[in-house]
Amino acid sequence: MQTPMKKTKDLIGNQGATFFTVVPLCCPSRSSILTGRYPHNHQVRNNSLSGNCSSPRWQKGPEAEALPVFLNKQNYQTFFAGKYLNQYGKKEAGDVFHVPPGWEQWHALVGNSQYYNYTLSVNGKEEKHGDDYEKDYLTDLIVNRSLQFLDSRNPKRPFFLMLSPPAPHSPWAAAPQYLKEFSNVKAPRDGSFNKPGKDKHWLLRQPTNPMSNSSVSFLDNAFRKRWQTLLSVDDMVETLVKKLDSIKELDNTYIFYTSDNGYHTGQFSLPIDKRQLYEFDVRIPLMVRGPGIKPKQMLKAPVLNIDLAPTILDISGVNLSAVNVDGQSFLSQMVSLARPFFLIEYTGEGHPTTDPACPKLGPGLSECFPDCVCEDAYNNTYACVRTLDGQNDMQYCEFADSESFVEVYNLTSDPHQLENIVKKVDPVILQAMNQRLIKLQSCVGINCYVEPGPDLGSDYL
Repeated sequence: MQTPMKKTKDLIGNQGATFFTVVPLCCPSRSSILTGRYPHNHQVRNNSLSGNCSSPRWQKGPEAEALPVFLNKQNYQTFFAGKYLNQYGKKEAGDVFHVPPGWEQWHALVGNSQYYNYTLSVNGKEEKHGDDYEKDYLTDLIVNRSLQFLDSRNPKRPFFLMLSPPAPHSPWAAAPQYLKEFSNVKAPRDGSFNKPGKDKHWLLRQPTNPMSNSSVSFLDNAFRKRWQTLLSVDDMVETLVKKLDSIKELDNTYIFYTSDNGYHTGQFSLPIDKRQLYEFDVRIPLMVRGPGIKPKQMLKAPVLNIDLAPTILDISGVNLSAVNVDGQSFLSQMVSLARPFFLIEYTGEGHPTTDPACPKLGPGLSECFPDCVCEDAYNNTYACVRTLDGQNDMQYCEFADSESFVEVYNLTSDPHQLENIVKKVDPVILQAMNQRLIKLQSCVGINCYVEPGPDLGSDYL
């Protein structure tokens, strides 16, 4: 299968996993990766300051107990480069002077994704960049500075690097040598592509179906550009692996490759974005290589992004019972986790006034492009329980809206979530799912995965 990540798949050993993000949006997902906590516990709800993204409240609370703090206490040399959190570096969020605790080397992008013409906080000092590819292209700068860190590190201390390139986020500025790649590639046309959002939340019912030619052209172009930007990420992985090999550290190093959220391009006639509860937005790649990990094994147990921090801390020797996390380490077996169910939660964002580009639409909506197809809203706020226990692959979701809308999917028989079966499921099963969801929405720590749930049975499958 064609992919822009050929080197990465080869070099990180073709590891795979059933991997999910607990929230399909950048800032809350990154906050979950850093803390090992569900959004309801780290309180980062969306990409806005009011949603707690890199806010003073985040900095005083969860950030002070995040992954690098514990690694630093374990004598790790810590290095960060790239996009941190969407509101990082803003004046209301401490400006560029704020360096999160635990990081010894800090090269963080101010604000959201850019490839050129951006500002970095370099150990708390402002550093401006322009549009010279050789000096400024952010993906390349990230890996080059990581190489400098590896050269200057203390070889007697362990190290941790977190490289966070903007790709494949918009504005999709590919490196010059890759601008003509994938010219004939289009977004995949299978599954739920260009299907109507029948029996789904109102936001999924509003797009025109079939999509307009302009929307299809837009999403295909976005898909190609995203792939083009990922070629530089693929190069980054190759460069870093070769460096680790040259300094005789490759066989002693764990490497994790993943993302913060999924993405859709035309599924259910939504042109481009994330923020939805469906597989295309909540499933993300995970590849791992390192000591004791067999290459080319496919993990079938569900792994969540809240499991990354506890796994890395486990590697470093931290006693996890003393750490406030909702996730689990998957180090010991890589992996058969005791988690038959898990939570997905999201708090929608909207504009308080009508978007001038879409005057026919009322307030409360956002991300209305192309062709005024809105991808988010204040009441695109939901919580889901996913049951994945080897027998059942179910998803039950409740929306916080005026309809109190519910969506239920059997992903064994309907992997593309085309049919909302809420009206077909035994009410006893729905009640059991509702009760499990209520418990998960307030769970903390071990209660997020060991609470004995009701037997959902399989009569409805």
